[in-house]
Amino acid sequence: MLKGNFTIPAICLSLLLIPLVGMQFTEAIQWSLFDFVVMGLLLLGLGFGIRWIRGKKLKNQSKRNYIVLLILGFLILWAELAVGIFGTPFSGS
Repeated sequence: MLKGNFTIPAICLSLLLIPLVGMQFTEAIQWSLFDFVVMGLLLLGLGFGIRWIRGKKLKNQSKRNYIVLLILGFLILWAELAVGIFGTPFSGS
């Protein structure tokens, strides 16, 4: 049981290692501590959101739909923060 509690944070940390290692080899990746914190929170929110939806007593199709909407929301927010597809004040670039 204890192992399952650390699965989502372990996956998030391992995904955050990708840009951290990439920063050591190229100047094209320039993340600050704030970038790592924001992405870590987004990944944790996505992981725990999926876990929460899967634990609800819903039909499988409804669960699938909610998970797809959650992932799409994550991707849109990620793209906005990275390059500013909507031009909000939070946009990157």
